Amino acid sequence: MEAKLQRRIQRYGWDKAVDDYEPHWKCQLEPAQTRLLDLADIQPAEWVLDVACGTGLVSCRAASRVGTDGVVVGTDIAENMVERAYQAARQEGFPQAIFSRMDAEALQLSADTFDVVLCALGLMYVPSPVRALQEMHRVLKPGGRVVVAVWGQRAHCGWADIFPIVEARVRSEVCPLFFQLGTHNMLAQTLQSAGFQDVQDDRLSTILHYDTPESACGAAFAGGPVALAYSRFDDGLRTEAHAAYLDAIEPYRTAWGYDIPGEFVIARGRKE
Repeated sequence: MEAKLQRRIQRYGWDKAVDDYEPHWKCQLEPAQTRLLDLADIQPAEWVLDVACGTGLVSCRAASRVGTDGVVVGTDIAENMVERAYQAARQEGFPQAIFSRMDAEALQLSADTFDVVLCALGLMYVPSPVRALQEMHRVLKPGGRVVVAVWGQRAHCGWADIFPIVEARVRSEVCPLFFQLGTHNMLAQTLQSAGFQDVQDDRLSTILHYDTPESACGAAFAGGPVALAYSRFDDGLRTEAHAAYLDAIEPYRTAWGYDIPGEFVIARGRKE
């Protein structure tokens, strides 16, 4: 797919998802975000860049670690996400966190500036992950560290049928290689290709819990990567797609809702 089109789909898709993202994903993504932050070992007064910051969930937690003497810069390709992150940081009392709409493959930031670069579940969406990582490498100070999280192998993510379900009804072109970086040691290899040293990766299995069919569908369709395609569905298509998705996750239904397996890969590297 043409890179320009993919970026456009991501920008407007995540703009669509902004209101539904946190209600359906905040708790479910917390384990991966916590592991990412722990591996980053952020210290007071450090400068941190959060690429593909979304609504600022990771940015605000990083801001609490750097304190008032540090700086956190959050970037995202979606303008609505950047605005929501800015509002969250102000509400939580983090004036040291600033946000800007920016393409991960062309960061409008000076070289050798940041102590830490984070990217929590955004790298799967960029047309060239290596180029995005090279940009992260460029803006890091010598000795700085990067920590990146992506979704794991497709077979270990019980919600993965959302992509063929949507594609069967409308062409979405969300990300044709969504699970590639989470396969085997691909994420670590990609960090090495971008110039990072001492790369280590970690695989984290988790459960995505949803209380009701409505919340499970809300996460899959309205709050996630297919939000733009889903916005084109009429009521009939939505009902049909919801039914297909609930059939796909039926093996994970419990007396308390749905416990859907998920997997993340988190990798850390260093700039020499």
